[in-house]
Amino acid sequence: MKTMRNISWKAILLALLILSTPGIAQNNSDNKTLSRPNIMIILADDMGYGDLGFTGSTKIKTPNLDKLAENGMFCNAAYVTGSVCAPSRAGLITGRIPHRFGFENNLDAWHKDDPPQQRFKGLNPGELTIADHLKNAGYETALIGKWHLGEAEVHHPNNRGFDYFCGMTGGGHNYFPENGKSTIQRNGTFLKSYSSPYLTDFFSDEGVHWIEGHKESPWFLFMSYNAPHTPMQATEEDLAACSHIKDKGRRTYAAMVQALDRGVGRLVEKLKEEGVLENTLIVFFSDNGGATNNHSWRGPFSGSKGNMREGGIRVPMIWHWPAVIRPGETDAVVSSLDLLPSFLAAAQAKPLKAYDGKGKKQVARTYDGYNIIPVLNGEQEAMNRRLFWRLQGQSCILDGDDKLIRLTHKPAQYFRPFEDLGERKDLSEENNERFLELYNLLYLWEGSLPTYPHFYTSPYWIKASARNYEDFIPVSEPE
Repeated sequence: MKTMRNISWKAILLALLILSTPGIAQNNSDNKTLSRPNIMIILADDMGYGDLGFTGSTKIKTPNLDKLAENGMFCNAAYVTGSVCAPSRAGLITGRIPHRFGFENNLDAWHKDDPPQQRFKGLNPGELTIADHLKNAGYETALIGKWHLGEAEVHHPNNRGFDYFCGMTGGGHNYFPENGKSTIQRNGTFLKSYSSPYLTDFFSDEGVHWIEGHKESPWFLFMSYNAPHTPMQATEEDLAACSHIKDKGRRTYAAMVQALDRGVGRLVEKLKEEGVLENTLIVFFSDNGGATNNHSWRGPFSGSKGNMREGGIRVPMIWHWPAVIRPGETDAVVSSLDLLPSFLAAAQAKPLKAYDGKGKKQVARTYDGYNIIPVLNGEQEAMNRRLFWRLQGQSCILDGDDKLIRLTHKPAQYFRPFEDLGERKDLSEENNERFLELYNLLYLWEGSLPTYPHFYTSPYWIKASARNYEDFIPVSEPE
């Protein structure tokens, strides 16, 4: 059991200032007593819940992430807003359930010969991002790695609040960019050379370099790694370090996770060198659960990327802010929707006002998360959360301890996932009254959505979800 550390009177004062606001923070810019924290998201891609040392892996070595969890708050019941990459990222970057603005499905890649309308699939230009809000509050902003929220100019990260962007606008990339066609760019200019031949290491280089060059004002850095998403590619050195893993695919996956962990260690070490680790808020998690094609392991959960079982939407999440957040572990239900309000509370900032397409009329904006820092610190009771998901016909509600999944290929099912981690016992007949109540809540939510999905993706996800839905992963880690 982790214990609370001693913190300075300055940290206590800062905590009291921030933790007093349960929702999106009011503007406290008049209080100049303490500097506002730097903020960094570190996002993995398609990582299995069980594939970290602190979540159960004995085969994959993640010493840096394990240390981050030990010194931070590990949220073991954290959820993302989508079971596939793009909707999940749309939710976390806006602080809004993506279905509110029609971003429900994954994004297909587009090419120069595609019809023009294909190129405008992406994050609605009227939606504001975390970077928009923090930039307005005086933060320097950067995104390094994967965007996957649209490839048209109107969607480009430099037009969505990020001062600096280095990465790919699409959803995947060759991990050895110098050996093949590359779409890696820096602020719109495509790169021809790289500081490291392996993409994960290159992104870590970029992050370290960017931190080093930004010391004058608080900053927001989104380290959006594409590891361990396919294609399955790793360096010879990392593969050799994972030679104890028998299965070739699993060995490659482990080597990719090892490279990601190495990058996390380098970022944390740079924060130490710059003397800003204590007052940097770091949040680590994965964009969704493990995929069936990357040899990931979902620990005790069933399901996978693309469906609403716990293995598709529940992710390991760490909140690390030594000056304010005590180390420990919580089973409070948290969501990636909570990033925006928590970050604004930490930054002592108000959200930007939203305007109509002409930039004149203010538009009502609903945010769906909470400032969870008081919950993580034990200053406030964990709230009874109600979360929703939908993806091409399947939909889901988590209401307190109860969860209902409406499927495309079989009757709806009702589980209690915090008791039944593998969601093996369907309670729909045993407790039909609660089952119908959950079904009605889900029905009312879907009926309340203000817009239809603005675009659809390949029927693949309907088939994949049905095929993988009963995918009961063994509790023991793959060899």
